Amino acid sequence: MTSENSPTSSSGATPSPTQGDRHTLYLAGGCFWGLEAYLRRLPGVRNAVSGYANGITDSPGYREVCTGATGHAETVAVTYDRTVLPTDVLLDAFFEVVDPTSLNRQGNDRGTQYRSGIYWIDEDDEDDAKAALLRQQAAHASPIVTEALPLRSFFPAEDYHQEYLEKNPGGYCHIHLGAAEAFAARVGLVEGRVCVPLDGLCGDEKPESGAASLHDRADASDKPNSKPADERAGISAPADTGTLIGEQGYTATPDDELRRTLSPNQYRVVRENATERPFSSDYDHLFKPGIYVDVTSGEPLFASADKFDSGCGWPAFSRPIARDVVQEHLDRSHGMARTEVRSHAGDAHLGHVFTDGPADAGGLRYCINGAALRFVPLERMEEEGYGYLMPLI
Repeated sequence: MTSENSPTSSSGATPSPTQGDRHTLYLAGGCFWGLEAYLRRLPGVRNAVSGYANGITDSPGYREVCTGATGHAETVAVTYDRTVLPTDVLLDAFFEVVDPTSLNRQGNDRGTQYRSGIYWIDEDDEDDAKAALLRQQAAHASPIVTEALPLRSFFPAEDYHQEYLEKNPGGYCHIHLGAAEAFAARVGLVEGRVCVPLDGLCGDEKPESGAASLHDRADASDKPNSKPADERAGISAPADTGTLIGEQGYTATPDDELRRTLSPNQYRVVRENATERPFSSDYDHLFKPGIYVDVTSGEPLFASADKFDSGCGWPAFSRPIARDVVQEHLDRSHGMARTEVRSHAGDAHLGHVFTDGPADAGGLRYCINGAALRFVPLERMEEEGYGYLMPLI
C-alpha cells in the first residue's frame, strides 16, 4: 500500500520534492486509461498514476481486479500544485468527464471496479470532496452515487497501464481528452499562474471581503435565508395571492418584440430552453428585499423571502410566490428526467425544480436562470405596480 501523500510511480521512483503546494488525491472514474490521460492535460497536474484503490486484497493484478472479487476501483492518484489547480477546481474538472449518477459504470465499462469515487489521505480533503458532491447533486435530478471516502489502500497498476493512451493513441477511451483544454479555458486555468477560485472560476486576486467561494457556498443549511419563508417574513402569504396576480392580466410580449428588447442570452433561455452558465447571473448572490418577475410578461414569480444560497450557481428559491404562476413539465432532454419550470403568463422557460432544497422550507429547490428574471426592489414595487405584493416582502 502507498501510504504517503505522494504516490509511487509505475517505475517505482518517488516524485520530486514538493514545489508550490504539491498534493495528491485519488480519483476513480471508470477505465483509468482515459481518466489518467485527461488529468495529465490539466494545468497544475504534476503526476498521474493508474492503480487500484480500496479493495480487500493486497497487490492485486489487472485480471484479478476485473473479476470484481477484489473490491478495488480503477483509480488515478493525481498529484497537483494547489496554487495552480485548487482542489475544488480539480474536482469540478473530474466531474466534467465523470457521470456521478452512474452506478458501477462509466462509458461502456461496467462493474464495481469502474465505480466513481474520491479518496483521500489528508482529512482536510473530506470537506472539499463532500462540497463537490453537493454541487453535483444540485445539478442532477438523479441521486449522486460517487463515493467520498478515506483512502484505505492504493496499488499502482502494471507498467503497461501507465500512460497507456500515450503509448497506444488508438486505444479505447470513454473520455474526450480535449475536454481538459476546454475546461481549463472556460474556468481560466493557466499553467504557472496562481488560481484564486471564486464561483468556479480562477482569478489571480483574493476575493473582496465578504465574497464567498464555491466551498463556502456548497452547504446552504447554515445560511440565514435557509429559514422558512413565513418565519423570515414574519407573515404567511395571503391565500388569494394567486388570484390577485391573475387579476392583473399579465400577458406575454410578442416574440418579435422580445428579440429586440432582450439580450441574445435571455432570448435563448426563455424561448429556446437554454441554460445560462452557472455563477454568471448577478442574481445568484442577490438577497435584497423585493420580487423577481418574468422578463417576458412582468408576472411576479418569486419573492426574496424564499430565496436561498444553494451553491449550485443559479438563483434558488424554496417556492414560487404563488403556486399558479409557474407550470411544471416533464423534461427528458439531455438524457435525463427532470421537472422543468415555466412561467404561467409568458410560457417562458425558467429552469427546473429539484427535491434537495432546505428541509425546513419544504425541501424544494427551484433552480432558476437569472436571465429569465427581472428583480424589482422593495422600494420600487409600488412605483412599478407591484405594491399589492409588498406585504409579502
